[in-house]
Amino acid sequence: MSLDGEYDPDNLFARILRGELPCAKVYEDADVFAFMDIFPQSRGHLLVISKASHARNLLDVEPAALATLIAGVQRLARAARAALKPDGLMVSQFNGAPAGQTVFHLHFHIIPRYGHEPLPGHAEGGPANADELAALAKTIAAEVS
Repeated sequence: MSLDGEYDPDNLFARILRGELPCAKVYEDADVFAFMDIFPQSRGHLLVISKASHARNLLDVEPAALATLIAGVQRLARAARAALKPDGLMVSQFNGAPAGQTVFHLHFHIIPRYGHEPLPGHAEGGPANADELAALAKTIAAEVS
């Protein structure tokens, strides 16, 4: 999919927000929703999405919604750092299929990095164990302030 187009209200993340698909939820407020990536690139990989905007990508989002969302990304990155004690944190965001975007609902990835562990490509690994994701979600959620 290109950078331009109409927002699909039936995309995976919209369905998660409506409760139609399960997720390992980490955090939710009126504007921001965070949950564990089911195809994690590292232990603790989570996604942060906007509840307030129907933007497909960074180029579509309203500035006020982006400001709120990025504050949520920072809050969740701090929680992941406190909970998991990684050596580093990578925050990424893709715009358009050629850039690696697979779900066309604006979202940010928070990916903990541990030492010299290799980082597989985006969505290259298999699905994570649901029980492990739920435990990680709970651990990170306990550090959200």
